[in-house]
Amino acid sequence: MRALSHRPEKPRSWVFAVAANLARDEARAAIRRRRHLTLLSADPAGRPSVAPTADEMVEDDERQAEVRLALDSLTARDREVLLLWDAGLSYPEIAERTGLAVGAIGTTLARARKRLVDAYERQHDHDAAAHS
Repeated sequence: MRALSHRPEKPRSWVFAVAANLARDEARAAIRRRRHLTLLSADPAGRPSVAPTADEMVEDDERQAEVRLALDSLTARDREVLLLWDAGLSYPEIAERTGLAVGAIGTTLARARKRLVDAYERQHDHDAAAHS
């Protein structure tokens, strides 16, 4: 369908490029799904999960609250792109849902990740200073 509407000059090369991009997107999605399953079934060190202690539960709740605050500080577009990517959507799917160009998704994600990390670090530093 895309080739009919796009009418590329070199259809064979174009089809191979599209197929490679789709395969790469699917591979990335599979890696993310596998990573999520690993996180659900094991701790970060890869050991089987055991019942967390009360201290670990409190620390985890604090970390989650910091991440939520950092996400809330982002623009709606950055937050949406990050959450769609984390949910396993491909670049074309994210572009379709957000109205962004497919070519802009990678740059938008990279910038959104940087903003999220910066916001998280600011929040974490602020909380650490408050507890000192």
